[in-house]
Amino acid sequence: MGYKIIVLAKQVPDTRNVGPDAMTPEGTVNRAALPAVFNPEDLNALEQALRIKDAHPGSTITMITMGLPKATDVLREGLFRGVDNTVLLTDRALGGADTLATSYTLAQGIKKVGDYDIILCGRQAIDGDTAQVGPQVAEKLGLTQITYTEEIIKIEGKTITAKRHIDGGVETVEAPLPLVVTVNGSAAPCRTRNAKLTMKFKKAKPAPEIAALTDDGEKAFYAARPYLTITQWGAADIDADPAQIGKAGSPTNVKAVKSIVFTAKESKSFTASDEDIDNLMAELIGSNTIG
Repeated sequence: MGYKIIVLAKQVPDTRNVGPDAMTPEGTVNRAALPAVFNPEDLNALEQALRIKDAHPGSTITMITMGLPKATDVLREGLFRGVDNTVLLTDRALGGADTLATSYTLAQGIKKVGDYDIILCGRQAIDGDTAQVGPQVAEKLGLTQITYTEEIIKIEGKTITAKRHIDGGVETVEAPLPLVVTVNGSAAPCRTRNAKLTMKFKKAKPAPEIAALTDDGEKAFYAARPYLTITQWGAADIDADPAQIGKAGSPTNVKAVKSIVFTAKESKSFTASDEDIDNLMAELIGSNTIG
């Protein structure tokens, strides 16, 4: 029995390279100014999807990402590893979204895709570390969810069995399909690119870019290879409510982005007095160790 799998992936700024231009004046992350990478835990989620596809012939994987047009790099990486279909959600109206607006947009995109059994995504993204989007998508779609997943053990019929991390150990749970599964970074790493698939999909482009081609040879090339067309949807294509997307639908804002490097210093001793505890807390907050 084959399953219809959706993987939610995100292109994130490389938090190892945060510079002075990392923020916009409006208080949002300046993604265009930062090096971009495939969110690590989404790669763990992709591996779980690929394992399901391997174990259940006839299964298909659709990868969805929301972001700038350059986020097609993430979709191509998915195609290189075995993803069957890709969707780019991009629109100026979607910019500046927090987790609430992002999860709404992704849920709308999933509804447009329509048919699915399992939705997989990483536990959290390295540019926010909130672990909110996956659960929020589940809530907006009215689906069961399994969070902090280490491994999908098996799927039989309409029941999935998964191992998830909990404080002090792990637990094995069963849940009915369809559902949302968020995957930890401690799960199996994603397999490397497949050489044949990389050669096949290296020229994949979003539909609007292909439509804008003027060279007759290039147009003929893509017309003969429809599998190279990446589906691209804007806010109107997914029937998104303007009040629930982008900045308008985001009750939270990023206050600041900083690159914090911890360095070893001399040790200090404190007593249990209120004054020493207050001084310790002030020092830890001032050095960005906490807070």
